[in-house]
Amino acid sequence: MSAPLLKVCCAQLNGTNSCWLLLRTQGIRWCQGGSERTFFRGRGRLNTASLGLQARVRPLPLLIATGGGYVGYDQYGRYKDRELEKQGIELSPRIANEAQVALYKTIPTRLLSRAWGRLNQVDLPTWLRKPIYNLYIWTFGVNMKEAAVEDLHHYRNLGEFFRRKLKPQARPVCDSHCVISPADGKILHFGRVKNCEVEQVKGVTYSLETFLGPQTFAETIALNRNEDDPSSFQDLLVTKEGNALFHCVVYLAPGDYHCFHSPTDWRVAHRRHFPGSLMSVNPGVARWIKELFCHNERVVLSGEWAHGFFSLTAVGATNVGSIRIYFDKELRTNLPRYSKGSFNDFSYVSNNNQEGISMRKGEHLGEFNLGSTIVLLFEAPKDFTFNLKAGQKIRYGEPLGTM
Repeated sequence: MSAPLLKVCCAQLNGTNSCWLLLRTQGIRWCQGGSERTFFRGRGRLNTASLGLQARVRPLPLLIATGGGYVGYDQYGRYKDRELEKQGIELSPRIANEAQVALYKTIPTRLLSRAWGRLNQVDLPTWLRKPIYNLYIWTFGVNMKEAAVEDLHHYRNLGEFFRRKLKPQARPVCDSHCVISPADGKILHFGRVKNCEVEQVKGVTYSLETFLGPQTFAETIALNRNEDDPSSFQDLLVTKEGNALFHCVVYLAPGDYHCFHSPTDWRVAHRRHFPGSLMSVNPGVARWIKELFCHNERVVLSGEWAHGFFSLTAVGATNVGSIRIYFDKELRTNLPRYSKGSFNDFSYVSNNNQEGISMRKGEHLGEFNLGSTIVLLFEAPKDFTFNLKAGQKIRYGEPLGTM
């Protein structure tokens, strides 16, 4: 019984003895020793002054209310933007400021991703596999008819299910085009690289030099580089007269096939691993955070193809426990500790293998544990044309463009 209710009850009774009798029947003693009243029920003790203070200060509801209000305000703004876009009005993208990016980075996504990766390796009981996999299939629209093994009981854990192989005829590799899609996914952006800036989605760019890192393998050319010219770094990658630098971004959703393949016939000479954050790379976040791909952990494979420079970058994301390159047994990603801004180089060109790693178009190259992003950057003749549309779905083996 609360203090106000006790006062009302006592006021309705005549005499102190009646009030004391009521309190005794409730198992409560009322001590009136000043302005502060203390109530005893059994061994518990409750101070009305401290109760009022605690009732006024509630951090969790305050945090929830503040966060909910901000999310509601942000969603309302996005709703207004969508309505304006439907009317044909082009708007500049909403870009997160430094404080918002820093706040996002405080979320322990690397720890959560490692935990998720370990959970994926836990074998499930046979009776539990089908319900869990069916839930995942229904949620993300997975087409199991394309899988080499359609029986869900065959996959002992989530990791094996994510890395499922496809039937050979499910993804025919196009022979008439020189560059194919390395994975199933959605085309976020594509085109020619200009002024050393690459678009991750329309209107949101990142620095080519920050993304790839310093081109130490071209030291002799770098001596002639003009530091005041931002396009000079881009010029280092274009090795042949009449060529230009192109890019293509493929986003792999959680329901997509998680392996990726060689997009062309080329020679892989160098690997650069950037430890970093593991923020989400879905299109909504890519539109919100500038240089998202430069913040995240990534593995850059670079080398040469028939027309000059060629690179494939596998970008990590939330819940991607690791990035695996099949021919590179030394690569270790998503480690507990790393130095911010650091990177590790490894050369595939050695005394025993002067040519590096030769990859054939369509050959298995690597895999993600869940969904992520692949960025292609390559040199090609200026008449190279992409046969794509931004936002379209594409499957591994389908052509990207023609010359």
